[in-house]
Amino acid sequence: MALYAKMIMAPLSPEKYRSTSVSVDGVIIGGNAPVVVQSMTDTDTADIDATVRQTVELVRAGSELVRLTVDRDAAAAAVPYIRDRLDSMNIHVPLVGDFHYIGHKLLADHPACAKALSKYRINPGNVGFKAKRDTQFTSMIECALTHGKPVRIGVNWGSLDQDLLTSLMDENSKLSQPQSTAAVMHEAIIQSCLLSAQRAETLGMGRDKIIISAKVSVLQDLITIYETLAARCNYALHLGLTEAGMGTKGIVASSAALAILLQRNIGNTIRVSITPEPGEPRTQEVKVARELLQTMGMRAFTPSVTACPGCGRTTGVRFRKLAKTIQDYLDERIPVWKKNHSGVERMKIAVMGCIVNGPGESKHADIGISLPGSGEAPIAPVFIDGQKALTLRGAEMTEEFKRIIEAYVSKRYGNGEKGTEETVSTSLSL
Repeated sequence: MALYAKMIMAPLSPEKYRSTSVSVDGVIIGGNAPVVVQSMTDTDTADIDATVRQTVELVRAGSELVRLTVDRDAAAAAVPYIRDRLDSMNIHVPLVGDFHYIGHKLLADHPACAKALSKYRINPGNVGFKAKRDTQFTSMIECALTHGKPVRIGVNWGSLDQDLLTSLMDENSKLSQPQSTAAVMHEAIIQSCLLSAQRAETLGMGRDKIIISAKVSVLQDLITIYETLAARCNYALHLGLTEAGMGTKGIVASSAALAILLQRNIGNTIRVSITPEPGEPRTQEVKVARELLQTMGMRAFTPSVTACPGCGRTTGVRFRKLAKTIQDYLDERIPVWKKNHSGVERMKIAVMGCIVNGPGESKHADIGISLPGSGEAPIAPVFIDGQKALTLRGAEMTEEFKRIIEAYVSKRYGNGEKGTEETVSTSLSL
């Protein structure tokens, strides 16, 4: 009882969360490593062609780990072939096996699957029930130890260990000042994570092989749970708001929840769990995760475009079309640029629609263009490294602006260093 009360009331640590680092086939999660983006396929894993195809799409969108459902023999048998196909395409992304209910059996019966996977995800709520829970959990940890694989102990409140929850509810009811049902639920989730991780350590697994997660679908619950986890342990933490929803709701809910925790230095790897709308690609969740990290200044993946939203001064669509064209151009060119131009992913471009904020915003970017608004002179000043460099006009403005960007990339990032403003500006003079 005293231990339970102490755990419930444990204070939050005001210091930055510093986790143990975990290597997942060379992708480092935790420690001083940047936050890692991951995703999950929604294909039938037994369908090798479909799973390989979607995995490639996710990797090309920027996913650094990809999780696969391994729910039956056919899926487990397919994993080595999926791994081989990806390797033959020079795509070496770590694959994570998502196991439920019979993971212990699948890993034992399919050693090639156990070897091909880079990490195992174990859910303490359904790894086994009653007397079988400990033996089946032990079997999966021992398999991971045999193959040198890390694990994610992933608790989800939709499949929470009911024995643990019932026990904590009973203990809580006997307290002179019982906690709320929500607080006990939080504690059950946290204890499920930590007790399982401690059990894995008892079996011989080091902390450098353990990642934990505690997923719920309510933002405030998620924040409370992860803040408490960060105060009680130093395991690497996987963040995600589960069942976040579809479309705008899913994007906003996930972004809000993860941003709050990341801003508090909690979390080492993230997944944005968006339900794709009909016809939408699975890759949207990867794009949202990357954009979130880049917007927060935690990672830089691709040059960004700052563009105004438009108003009564920008009744035309010219600047919107230019902003879209330039963003598409940057996305197309970044894979080529990154081969020879170190740091180019941090470049900032501004495409503005009128004289009010256009020049000022353009000066804050590496390269900025201020298009004319309604009634303004049909010219577009271009700013480079904060200084007006030249003025564009006419029908070829878009192509000219692209050439300016190309020249800037070559000059500034040619050796991974910023060239002088004078050199860049002179090379772009018309």
